Amino acid sequence: MSVFLRKPNSFQYIFGRFLTYARLKRLFDLTIAAFALIILLPVLVCIYIWVILDSRGGGIYKQVRIGRYKQAFHLYKFRTMRTGSDKKQLITVGDRDPRVTRAGFFLRKYKLDELPQLFNVLIGDMSMVGPRPEVGKYVALYNEEQQKILSIKPGITDYASIAFINESELLVKSNDPEKTYINEILPEKVKLNLLYLNQMSLSTDLKIIGQTIIKIFLK
Repeated sequence: MSVFLRKPNSFQYIFGRFLTYARLKRLFDLTIAAFALIILLPVLVCIYIWVILDSRGGGIYKQVRIGRYKQAFHLYKFRTMRTGSDKKQLITVGDRDPRVTRAGFFLRKYKLDELPQLFNVLIGDMSMVGPRPEVGKYVALYNEEQQKILSIKPGITDYASIAFINESELLVKSNDPEKTYINEILPEKVKLNLLYLNQMSLSTDLKIIGQTIIKIFLK
């Protein structure tokens, strides 16, 4: 008896590949995040204590960001600014923004304030690599094409994080930092995020993580 094998159509093939990649990416994220948290636990504890001793307020700052499918979630960071500073302005301007604490200057320089986002990765709100999540007021400005980046999980780092690692220094030169961010920086970030969307793979993720680490240490 002959056995006939039906070749899957292109949609089934693409969907199957994406599903496999999504599972591998999640496994990759869990492995890296869990390993990093175990290794860095003493460092995390020391930073937490330093933050609460350095200035009044808690050690962890959480902010509502917009993630995959426009779902809001709490993004975690070590607190680097004085309590209530985010109510005045969302954008940090320059290395010597007076709202930033003494510990905060160091943590921001080496991106150590982002380490608590490893918990966001474990929870499933974020990935190790993916478009950096924005606050709602900026996401509301996305056009239809730009909204495509909301189809994947946001990440701790991405192409835009590397390209704009000195973003605050760029904004300090502007007479209107928020306008500059919205009209000049944000569109460029979204372009890089769309580029990542078209290049997604584990090898791309590893490349971006490696480039991020090198960029931080070369600051």
